[in-house]
Amino acid sequence: MEITGSLATIGYGLAAIGPGIGVGIIFGMGVQAIARQPEARGILQGQMIFGFAVVEALAILGFVLAFIQSGQ
Repeated sequence: MEITGSLATIGYGLAAIGPGIGVGIIFGMGVQAIARQPEARGILQGQMIFGFAVVEALAILGFVLAFIQSGQ
């Protein structure tokens, strides 16, 4: 039996776990902080969105690298 395929796909699957956990932590802690300090909502929302963008950029980078590696 011969197994064929690309390890890049498995690599991206593993790389997507980190950003998934990160997004959950960012928004979970953000909602908790807003519940404790409702008057700081504007500042906290901006920081949450910035953190989300940074974490998602890492996920997209992993996605692109999976395609680059599988093309070689």
